[in-house]
Amino acid sequence: MDDQDNATTADNAQPNGADTAPAAGMISQYIKDLSFENPNAPAIYQKTAAPQIDVQFNIGAAQVNEEVHEVVLKIEVKAEVEGTVAFVVDFSYGGLFGLRNVPADAVQPFLLGEAPRIMFPFARRIVADAIRDGGFPPLLLEPIDFNGLYVQQAAQRAQAGEPTSIEGIGNA
Repeated sequence: MDDQDNATTADNAQPNGADTAPAAGMISQYIKDLSFENPNAPAIYQKTAAPQIDVQFNIGAAQVNEEVHEVVLKIEVKAEVEGTVAFVVDFSYGGLFGLRNVPADAVQPFLLGEAPRIMFPFARRIVADAIRDGGFPPLLLEPIDFNGLYVQQAAQRAQAGEPTSIEGIGNA
């Protein structure tokens, strides 16, 4: 056996066990910012009408180092009862994701589609708990198809001739 038999290329596994296959995974997740405001307490608790709830979200991503990216899921919830603000939640939930050997064209779809899908159940629980702890019935946010939204917005940007951006997606 000569040295050429031990040579490797980027297309196959290395003899020392190093992995060249694409890999992506969550390193950690955390609350970056959480604000709950109940500006009209205690009077708001006297109102019996159902609240009108507006939910907005946005996703952003930034590269931390060569193999680590931060994804931030921002959720804003505003509830009003009979024109009076009941509560406001302003929440930024971060996640660190490690990406190794991932093709460049797959990074953005992962960070803006798949990563928020992984983070959402945890963020949803924190929002529900904050609202419940503020004296209101917990709000269980409906599941969001982040991958579908990413594909839809990427297609809209391409059709409009705009460059796609890592800065994110959101609803209006």
